[in-house]
Amino acid sequence: QVQLVESGGGLVQAGGSLRLSCAASGFTFVGYVMGWLRQAPGKEREFVATITQSGVNTDYSDSVKGRFTVSRDNAKNTVYLQMNNLKPEDTAVYYCARSRLGYIRSPGSAIDFTSWGQGTQVTVSS
Repeated sequence: QVQLVESGGGLVQAGGSLRLSCAASGFTFVGYVMGWLRQAPGKEREFVATITQSGVNTDYSDSVKGRFTVSRDNAKNTVYLQMNNLKPEDTAVYYCARSRLGYIRSPGSAIDFTSWGQGTQVTVSS
């Protein structure tokens, strides 16, 4: 079965950085578009970033564009999210997710992702 295990979250001051990792198993990782979603308290889960199977193409939500970078290592079945210049409004649980689509649709949407992990908490203090 699909397993996605996130790590790397934590507490950081505004302007700081974190790198999230997601270890995938139970499916042919290289065959899937992957992404990151997040959910803040009292809000719906939202799209953050996505990356194609080869890692060549990526897309981001407007709120993180220029600050976050998604990447993947198909040899390690792992997808990453490098988060720089973090802001308090980035505070959320971050989820690694597998897309149901074989391509990136822009703008991205959380509804394109049908499998996700347990999440990792990111808290940004002001």
